Amino acid sequence: MSNYHIKHLEEYYQVYRKSVRNPEVFWEEMAEEHFMWRKRWHNVLSWDFSKPEIKWFEGAQLNITENCIDRHLATRADKTAIIFEPNNPEEEAQHITYRQLHEKVCQFANVLKSKGIEKGDRVCIYLPMIPELAISVLACARIGAIHSVVFAGFSSTALATRINDADCKMVITSDGSYRGAKTIDLKGIVDEALESCSGVKTVLVAQRIHSEISMKEGRDYWLQPLLDEADLDCPAETMNSEDPLFILYTSGSTGKPKGMVHTTGGYMVYTAYTFKNIFQYREQDVYWCTADIGWITGHSYIVYGPLCNGATTIMFEGVPSYPDFSRFWAIVEKHKVNQFYTAPTAIRALAKEGVHHLEKYDLSSLKVLGTVGEPINEEAWHWYDDNVGKKKSPIVDTWWQTETGGIMISPIAFATPTKPTYATLPFIGIQPALMDESGQEIKGNQVDGRLCIKFPWPSMARTIWGDHQRYKDTYFSAYENKYFTGDGALRDEVGYYRITGRVDDVIIVSGHNLGTAPIEDAINEHPAVAESAIVGFPHDIKGNALYGYVTLKETGEGRMHDNLRKEINQIITEQIGPIAKLDKIQFTSGLPKTRSGKIMRRILRKIAGKDTSNLGDTSTLLNPEVVQDIIDNAL
Repeated sequence: MSNYHIKHLEEYYQVYRKSVRNPEVFWEEMAEEHFMWRKRWHNVLSWDFSKPEIKWFEGAQLNITENCIDRHLATRADKTAIIFEPNNPEEEAQHITYRQLHEKVCQFANVLKSKGIEKGDRVCIYLPMIPELAISVLACARIGAIHSVVFAGFSSTALATRINDADCKMVITSDGSYRGAKTIDLKGIVDEALESCSGVKTVLVAQRIHSEISMKEGRDYWLQPLLDEADLDCPAETMNSEDPLFILYTSGSTGKPKGMVHTTGGYMVYTAYTFKNIFQYREQDVYWCTADIGWITGHSYIVYGPLCNGATTIMFEGVPSYPDFSRFWAIVEKHKVNQFYTAPTAIRALAKEGVHHLEKYDLSSLKVLGTVGEPINEEAWHWYDDNVGKKKSPIVDTWWQTETGGIMISPIAFATPTKPTYATLPFIGIQPALMDESGQEIKGNQVDGRLCIKFPWPSMARTIWGDHQRYKDTYFSAYENKYFTGDGALRDEVGYYRITGRVDDVIIVSGHNLGTAPIEDAINEHPAVAESAIVGFPHDIKGNALYGYVTLKETGEGRMHDNLRKEINQIITEQIGPIAKLDKIQFTSGLPKTRSGKIMRRILRKIAGKDTSNLGDTSTLLNPEVVQDIIDNAL
């Protein structure tokens, strides 16, 4: 197997050089040797970033579900493909083998066809983290329908926007969902959304919480009776390599959400290859990514990447705090998890609760730890390394985006020496560039700039659904012939990359460009601090000054707060310099976050600037209630 499993740093450099010197030859080898194609490509890659137009494996035909399921049946039919770990630890986990997955996907695909879904139709999936979510995604791919998964925590307004934008014909949902101690009425949210979605003809409803719900005659159907009648075999539709596989919405910094379109062949090759290498997955390993399939992390690294490799992947319905803060570690022990992939937000929340929650569990099965969603701060990195990995499990701090489809910069476990807060080296085939304000590439090391990618990779999004001009304007107009990530980054003396945050999170104070991430890292090292977010606000003399929102591990008295403010600024002065000191420090009960754990700095900027007139739709936040609390106590 050529270069499919990189085991040490020297090998990484060899393979990386080959992949950037002759990308077409490299990716052709990967595609040829490790995947099933119905028809070979006539051209590996054609691209033009000025349009932008990117095509990988042109002319090839395949079906991604044959690569995720069918091809494993000869050798892995009885191997567990998906472990479903329910919200309630008292409920039994389900183990779905590759053979069972094949049957379930075929049945579901036949149900979709019986309800009039055809190749190219869009299907909106609004489900909790139950097996039906992964199965419905694969069932769509089986028949060539384009799935659009909407995270089942979004409001009816957000759901309706996404259904209408993609012109979905069908919605797949459930009667409700469990989330910790709460139940959520998903069907009620769907009903509300569909009042403004005329295109939806059919709603399929999975039963999860057995609640009383209203069913609309001729539109709504219980899923299980349809599955019971469906045939166990469904031939996979022949897809072209560049046919759309899914649409996934990512919130724009302005305006309506962007429906990123990912296509079939290149996405399959890249997600499978990154999964195998970055997590160093071996045949008998049990892999767990704690994300929701409603996000790109779940698409690429719960469903497609692991299943393409014949892996055992865990789907977890619950939350890290239920029934208490030891839940993650109980699951690691129970299923003997080998690779564990989660978000820094979750790590900080667990660290705040103390190590006694994990000390009673056997975590010795863990071989690789991963982080995703945002750069991990140093304190959280060390807590994770010391307490969860016991300093023997490398942390792969992965940087990538909904738009990139797969991991772009990351250590390869056991091959790349790690460095706290650094995503380290570009993955195989990825050609990053740091750009300056004038649009020139910054060469050499010990530099920082705006992070671009100068050559296409197989899993990149091809367009924004229905709005190619917006795709061009957002990603390809800032720098000529380059994909602009929207992130800032620095490159250290050995060529390691550290993501410094969104470029719009760079604040110019008295002429100095200050990235918010390093300042937040410094603050978060204070023993009393759980989390922080920095934004700029207008200042008569400096142009902008810094406003810090700080969540403490324990709330204290007002007098203590004054001392804390001094100590926080002292740490910043020591680590970054007095220029980065905060003019205002507001202590908060929490920070407004998206469901994927990103802090909504846009809202914090408006509050700091005393402009709370239009905060947008805050109902889709993980914790909408903190917004009013922050407004009420603003300085």
